[in-house]
Amino acid sequence: MDLFPIIVVVAVVLLAIVGFVVLRGRAKAPEITRDSAKTRPSVSKTTMPPAGLRSRLGRTRQALAGSLGGLLKKSELDADFWTELADTLVAADLGVATAEDMVSEVRAANPNDGDAARSTLEERLVHMLADKDRTIARSSEPSVMLVVGVNGTGKTTSIAKLAAQFTGDGESVVLGAADTFRAAAGDQLKEWGSRIGVPVVGGAPGADPASVAYDAFHTGSNDGVDRVIVDTAGRLHSKANLMDELSKVAKVLRREAGDIDEILLVIDGTTGQNAVEQARVFTDAVGVTGIVITKLDGTSRGGMAIAVERELGIPVKYIGVGEGIDDLVAFEPAEFVDALLGA
Repeated sequence: MDLFPIIVVVAVVLLAIVGFVVLRGRAKAPEITRDSAKTRPSVSKTTMPPAGLRSRLGRTRQALAGSLGGLLKKSELDADFWTELADTLVAADLGVATAEDMVSEVRAANPNDGDAARSTLEERLVHMLADKDRTIARSSEPSVMLVVGVNGTGKTTSIAKLAAQFTGDGESVVLGAADTFRAAAGDQLKEWGSRIGVPVVGGAPGADPASVAYDAFHTGSNDGVDRVIVDTAGRLHSKANLMDELSKVAKVLRREAGDIDEILLVIDGTTGQNAVEQARVFTDAVGVTGIVITKLDGTSRGGMAIAVERELGIPVKYIGVGEGIDDLVAFEPAEFVDALLGA
Protein backbone atom coordinates (compact mmCIF):
# COMPACT_ATOMS: atom_id res chain seq x y z
CA MET A 1 0.00 0.00 0.00
CA ASP A 2 1.30 3.44 -0.94
CA LEU A 3 1.62 5.44 2.31
CA PHE A 4 2.70 8.70 0.68
CA PRO A 5 -0.86 10.16 0.17
CA ILE A 6 -1.74 9.31 3.78
CA ILE A 7 1.42 11.03 5.07
CA VAL A 8 0.62 14.13 3.02
CA VAL A 9 -2.94 14.27 4.39
CA VAL A 10 -1.74 13.87 7.99
CA ALA A 11 0.88 16.59 7.50
CA VAL A 12 -1.72 19.00 6.09
CA VAL A 13 -4.05 18.35 9.01
CA LEU A 14 -1.27 18.90 11.55
CA LEU A 15 -0.27 22.18 9.89
CA ALA A 16 -3.88 23.35 9.95
CA ILE A 17 -4.14 22.57 13.67
CA VAL A 18 -0.88 24.41 14.46
CA GLY A 19 -2.00 27.41 12.41
CA PHE A 20 -5.32 27.54 14.24
CA VAL A 21 -3.62 27.44 17.67
CA VAL A 22 -1.16 30.21 16.73
CA LEU A 23 -3.88 32.48 15.37
CA ARG A 24 -6.02 31.89 18.40
CA GLY A 25 -3.12 32.77 20.72
CA ARG A 26 -2.53 36.02 18.83
CA ALA A 27 -6.17 36.90 19.10
CA LYS A 28 -5.97 36.55 22.87
CA ALA A 29 -2.84 38.72 23.22
CA PRO A 30 -2.84 41.43 20.54
CA GLU A 31 0.27 43.57 20.26
CA ILE A 32 -0.13 47.08 21.59
CA THR A 33 0.46 49.51 18.73
CA ARG A 34 -0.04 53.24 18.41
CA ASP A 35 -3.42 52.72 16.69
CA SER A 36 -4.68 50.14 19.15
CA ALA A 37 -3.51 52.25 22.09
CA LYS A 38 -5.57 55.17 20.84
CA THR A 39 -8.71 53.18 20.31
CA ARG A 40 -8.72 51.12 23.51
CA PRO A 41 -10.77 52.35 26.46
CA SER A 42 -9.26 55.27 28.36
CA VAL A 43 -7.00 54.24 31.22
CA SER A 44 -5.74 57.69 32.20
CA LYS A 45 -5.71 58.01 36.00
CA THR A 46 -6.98 54.46 36.25
CA THR A 47 -8.77 53.72 39.50
CA MET A 48 -9.88 50.51 41.15
CA PRO A 49 -12.96 49.63 43.15
CA PRO A 50 -12.14 49.34 46.87
CA ALA A 51 -12.48 45.56 46.79
CA GLY A 52 -9.92 45.34 43.98
CA LEU A 53 -7.43 47.56 45.75
CA ARG A 54 -7.91 45.62 48.98
CA SER A 55 -6.73 42.45 47.27
CA ARG A 56 -3.79 44.25 45.62
CA LEU A 57 -2.64 45.66 48.96
CA GLY A 58 -3.18 42.31 50.63
CA ARG A 59 0.19 42.05 52.36
CA THR A 60 -0.12 45.38 54.14
CA ARG A 61 -3.76 44.70 54.90
CA GLN A 62 -2.94 41.28 56.34
CA ALA A 63 -0.12 42.71 58.46
CA LEU A 64 -2.45 45.35 59.89
CA ALA A 65 -5.35 42.94 60.27
CA GLY A 66 -3.20 40.48 62.15
CA SER A 67 -2.39 43.10 64.77
CA LEU A 68 -5.60 45.08 64.70
CA GLY A 69 -7.99 42.14 64.54
CA GLY A 70 -7.90 41.24 68.20
CA LEU A 71 -7.09 44.75 69.33
CA LEU A 72 -10.19 46.33 67.80
CA LYS A 73 -12.47 43.71 69.32
CA LYS A 74 -11.81 45.13 72.74
CA SER A 75 -14.70 46.80 74.46
CA GLU A 76 -12.45 48.67 76.89
CA LEU A 77 -10.05 51.13 75.29
CA ASP A 78 -7.43 51.41 78.01
CA ALA A 79 -3.88 52.77 77.95
CA ASP A 80 -2.50 49.48 76.61
CA PHE A 81 -4.97 49.65 73.71
CA TRP A 82 -3.71 53.05 72.58
CA THR A 83 -0.06 52.05 72.92
CA GLU A 84 -0.64 48.90 70.90
CA LEU A 85 -2.55 50.82 68.25
CA ALA A 86 0.34 53.26 67.83
CA ASP A 87 2.84 50.39 67.62
CA THR A 88 0.74 48.68 64.95
CA LEU A 89 0.60 51.79 62.80
CA VAL A 90 4.35 52.30 63.13
CA ALA A 91 4.93 48.69 62.09
CA ALA A 92 2.92 49.37 58.89
CA ASP A 93 5.37 52.24 58.18
CA LEU A 94 3.03 55.15 58.76
CA GLY A 95 5.91 56.68 60.69
CA VAL A 96 6.19 57.49 64.37
CA ALA A 97 4.94 61.08 64.07
CA THR A 98 1.94 60.13 61.93
CA ALA A 99 1.05 57.19 64.16
CA GLU A 100 1.21 59.27 67.32
CA ASP A 101 -0.85 62.08 65.82
CA MET A 102 -3.49 59.67 64.53
CA VAL A 103 -3.79 57.91 67.89
CA SER A 104 -4.11 61.27 69.66
CA GLU A 105 -6.90 62.37 67.29
CA VAL A 106 -8.77 59.09 67.57
CA ARG A 107 -8.43 59.06 71.33
CA ALA A 108 -9.72 62.65 71.54
CA ALA A 109 -12.89 61.55 69.72
CA ASN A 110 -13.73 59.24 72.66
CA PRO A 111 -14.79 56.16 70.66
CA ASN A 112 -16.90 53.66 72.60
CA ASP A 113 -15.21 50.49 71.37
CA GLY A 114 -12.74 49.05 68.88
CA ASP A 115 -15.07 49.31 65.88
CA ALA A 116 -15.69 52.98 66.61
CA ALA A 117 -11.94 53.50 66.96
CA ARG A 118 -11.38 51.90 63.56
CA SER A 119 -14.00 54.10 61.90
CA THR A 120 -12.57 57.23 63.49
CA LEU A 121 -9.04 56.26 62.45
CA GLU A 122 -10.20 55.82 58.85
CA GLU A 123 -11.91 59.20 58.87
CA ARG A 124 -8.86 60.96 60.30
CA LEU A 125 -6.48 59.39 57.79
CA VAL A 126 -8.71 60.26 54.82
CA HIS A 127 -9.08 63.81 56.12
CA MET A 128 -5.31 64.15 56.47
CA LEU A 129 -4.82 63.10 52.85
CA ALA A 130 -7.66 65.25 51.48
CA ASP A 131 -7.40 68.55 49.61
CA LYS A 132 -4.32 67.59 47.59
CA ASP A 133 -4.21 68.21 43.85
CA ARG A 134 -3.53 64.79 42.37
CA THR A 135 -4.16 65.68 38.74
CA ILE A 136 -1.33 65.59 36.22
CA ALA A 137 -0.49 69.19 35.37
CA ARG A 138 -0.46 70.28 31.75
CA SER A 139 0.19 73.92 31.05
CA SER A 140 2.50 73.92 28.03
CA GLU A 141 2.64 72.50 24.53
CA PRO A 142 4.13 70.00 24.63
CA SER A 143 3.56 69.22 28.29
CA VAL A 144 6.86 68.16 29.90
CA MET A 145 7.25 65.48 32.56
CA LEU A 146 10.56 64.55 34.20
CA VAL A 147 10.74 61.23 36.07
CA VAL A 148 13.41 60.72 38.75
CA GLY A 149 14.33 58.29 41.50
CA VAL A 150 16.98 55.98 42.89
CA ASN A 151 18.09 52.76 41.24
CA GLY A 152 15.64 49.89 40.96
CA THR A 153 12.42 51.72 41.79
CA GLY A 154 10.70 50.92 38.49
CA LYS A 155 11.01 54.34 36.83
CA THR A 156 11.24 53.10 33.26
CA THR A 157 8.31 50.70 33.61
CA SER A 158 6.23 53.42 35.29
CA ILE A 159 6.98 55.75 32.39
CA ALA A 160 5.75 53.13 29.94
CA LYS A 161 2.55 52.70 31.94
CA LEU A 162 1.99 56.46 32.00
CA ALA A 163 2.59 56.69 28.25
CA ALA A 164 0.09 53.89 27.68
CA GLN A 165 -2.51 55.75 29.73
CA PHE A 166 -1.95 58.99 27.84
CA THR A 167 -2.09 57.33 24.42
CA GLY A 168 -5.16 55.49 25.59
CA ASP A 169 -6.78 58.91 25.93
CA GLY A 170 -5.76 59.80 22.39
CA GLU A 171 -2.76 61.93 23.31
CA SER A 172 0.55 61.76 21.46
CA VAL A 173 3.71 61.13 23.46
CA VAL A 174 7.48 61.26 22.95
CA LEU A 175 9.77 59.52 25.42
CA GLY A 176 13.28 60.74 26.22
CA ALA A 177 15.81 58.08 27.25
CA ALA A 178 18.13 60.30 29.30
CA ASP A 179 19.57 57.37 31.25
CA THR A 180 22.70 57.20 29.12
CA PHE A 181 24.90 55.44 31.66
CA ARG A 182 23.11 52.13 31.44
CA ALA A 183 22.68 50.94 27.86
CA ALA A 184 20.02 48.46 28.93
CA ALA A 185 17.86 51.32 30.23
CA GLY A 186 17.66 52.94 26.81
CA ASP A 187 16.97 49.59 25.18
CA GLN A 188 14.24 48.86 27.71
CA LEU A 189 12.53 52.18 27.06
CA LYS A 190 12.77 51.65 23.29
CA GLU A 191 11.19 48.22 23.67
CA TRP A 192 8.34 49.72 25.66
CA GLY A 193 8.00 52.50 23.11
CA SER A 194 7.69 49.94 20.35
CA ARG A 195 5.04 48.00 22.26
CA ILE A 196 2.84 50.99 23.03
CA GLY A 197 3.53 52.79 19.75
CA VAL A 198 5.39 55.93 20.84
CA PRO A 199 8.75 57.27 19.58
CA VAL A 200 11.79 57.29 21.85
CA VAL A 201 14.61 59.83 21.62
CA GLY A 202 17.91 58.49 22.95
CA GLY A 203 21.61 59.20 22.90
CA ALA A 204 24.92 57.43 22.62
CA PRO A 205 26.15 55.56 25.71
CA GLY A 206 27.72 58.08 28.08
CA ALA A 207 26.14 61.07 26.34
CA ASP A 208 25.15 64.12 28.37
CA PRO A 209 21.68 63.36 29.79
CA ALA A 210 20.74 67.03 29.53
CA SER A 211 21.40 66.95 25.79
CA VAL A 212 19.06 63.95 25.41
CA ALA A 213 16.39 65.80 27.37
CA TYR A 214 16.93 68.80 25.07
CA ASP A 215 16.56 66.65 21.94
CA ALA A 216 13.46 64.91 23.30
CA PHE A 217 11.75 68.21 24.04
CA HIS A 218 12.49 69.70 20.62
CA THR A 219 11.44 66.49 18.86
CA GLY A 220 8.13 66.67 20.65
CA SER A 221 7.79 70.39 20.00
CA ASN A 222 8.61 70.11 16.30
CA ASP A 223 6.27 67.15 15.84
CA GLY A 224 3.42 68.83 17.71
CA VAL A 225 2.99 66.07 20.29
CA ASP A 226 0.95 66.50 23.46
CA ARG A 227 3.44 65.19 26.02
CA VAL A 228 7.17 64.65 26.42
CA ILE A 229 8.22 62.27 29.23
CA VAL A 230 11.91 62.16 30.10
CA ASP A 231 13.46 59.19 31.89
CA THR A 232 16.61 59.70 33.97
CA ALA A 233 19.30 57.46 35.38
CA GLY A 234 18.61 55.99 38.78
CA ARG A 235 20.87 57.68 41.27
CA LEU A 236 21.53 57.48 44.97
CA HIS A 237 20.11 60.55 46.67
CA SER A 238 23.25 60.68 48.83
CA LYS A 239 25.57 61.32 45.85
CA ALA A 240 25.89 65.09 45.45
CA ASN A 241 27.51 64.98 41.99
CA LEU A 242 24.69 62.83 40.59
CA MET A 243 22.07 65.11 42.07
CA ASP A 244 23.84 68.11 40.52
CA GLU A 245 23.69 66.37 37.15
CA LEU A 246 19.97 65.80 37.60
CA SER A 247 19.53 69.48 38.45
CA LYS A 248 21.20 70.30 35.12
CA VAL A 249 18.68 68.16 33.23
CA ALA A 250 15.82 69.98 34.96
CA LYS A 251 17.43 73.36 34.29
CA VAL A 252 17.76 72.64 30.57
CA LEU A 253 14.15 71.50 30.29
CA ARG A 254 12.91 74.56 32.15
CA ARG A 255 14.94 76.81 29.90
CA GLU A 256 13.65 75.22 26.71
CA ALA A 257 10.04 74.55 27.72
CA GLY A 258 9.50 77.54 29.99
CA ASP A 259 8.60 75.18 32.82
CA ILE A 260 8.29 71.50 33.68
CA ASP A 261 4.67 70.54 34.28
CA GLU A 262 5.44 67.52 36.46
CA ILE A 263 8.53 66.16 38.17
CA LEU A 264 7.53 62.73 39.42
CA LEU A 265 9.63 60.91 41.98
CA VAL A 266 9.28 57.12 41.76
CA ILE A 267 9.73 55.36 45.10
CA ASP A 268 9.95 51.63 45.76
CA GLY A 269 7.14 50.76 48.16
CA THR A 270 9.34 48.25 49.98
CA THR A 271 11.75 51.02 51.00
CA GLY A 272 9.84 52.05 54.10
CA GLN A 273 10.78 55.17 56.02
CA ASN A 274 13.96 55.73 54.01
CA ALA A 275 11.64 56.93 51.25
CA VAL A 276 11.00 60.12 53.21
CA GLU A 277 14.66 61.11 53.08
CA GLN A 278 14.85 60.19 49.39
CA ALA A 279 11.89 62.43 48.63
CA ARG A 280 13.36 65.28 50.64
CA VAL A 281 16.71 65.24 48.79
CA PHE A 282 15.17 64.91 45.33
CA THR A 283 12.77 67.74 46.11
CA ASP A 284 15.64 70.00 47.14
CA ALA A 285 17.49 69.14 43.93
CA VAL A 286 14.77 69.43 41.29
CA GLY A 287 11.48 70.39 42.94
CA VAL A 288 9.40 67.20 43.00
CA THR A 289 5.71 67.87 42.28
CA GLY A 290 4.27 64.38 42.70
CA ILE A 291 5.15 60.91 43.90
CA VAL A 292 4.68 57.49 42.33
CA ILE A 293 4.98 54.54 44.71
CA THR A 294 5.63 51.19 43.05
CA LYS A 295 5.49 47.56 44.23
CA LEU A 296 2.82 48.17 46.84
CA ASP A 297 1.25 44.84 45.97
CA GLY A 298 4.32 43.03 47.26
CA THR A 299 4.99 44.71 50.59
CA SER A 300 3.52 44.91 54.07
CA ARG A 301 4.79 48.48 54.39
CA GLY A 302 2.10 50.27 52.40
CA GLY A 303 1.60 52.83 55.13
CA MET A 304 4.74 54.62 53.93
CA ALA A 305 2.58 56.30 51.27
CA ILE A 306 0.80 58.15 54.06
CA ALA A 307 4.05 58.98 55.87
CA VAL A 308 5.75 60.45 52.78
CA GLU A 309 2.81 62.65 51.90
CA ARG A 310 2.25 63.85 55.45
CA GLU A 311 5.87 64.70 56.20
CA LEU A 312 6.67 66.43 52.91
CA GLY A 313 3.32 67.71 51.73
CA ILE A 314 3.94 66.32 48.22
CA PRO A 315 0.91 64.49 46.79
CA VAL A 316 1.10 60.83 45.93
CA LYS A 317 -0.35 60.73 42.42
CA TYR A 318 0.00 57.09 41.41
CA ILE A 319 0.60 53.74 43.05
CA GLY A 320 1.89 50.61 41.38
CA VAL A 321 -0.07 47.48 42.28
CA GLY A 322 1.17 44.95 39.74
CA GLU A 323 3.29 44.36 36.67
CA GLY A 324 0.59 44.79 34.01
CA ILE A 325 0.43 47.83 31.75
CA ASP A 326 -2.72 49.03 33.56
CA ASP A 327 -1.41 48.37 37.08
CA LEU A 328 -0.37 51.96 37.75
CA VAL A 329 -3.47 53.49 39.32
CA ALA A 330 -4.46 56.89 40.61
CA PHE A 331 -3.99 57.36 44.34
CA GLU A 332 -7.40 57.92 45.91
CA PRO A 333 -7.16 58.52 49.68
CA ALA A 334 -10.53 57.03 50.63
CA GLU A 335 -9.95 53.89 48.56
CA PHE A 336 -6.41 53.51 49.85
CA VAL A 337 -7.33 53.87 53.52
CA ASP A 338 -10.29 51.54 53.07
CA ALA A 339 -7.98 48.98 51.46
CA LEU A 340 -5.68 49.11 54.50
CA LEU A 341 -8.17 49.41 57.34
CA GLY A 342 -11.70 48.90 56.06
CA ALA A 343 -13.76 46.31 57.91
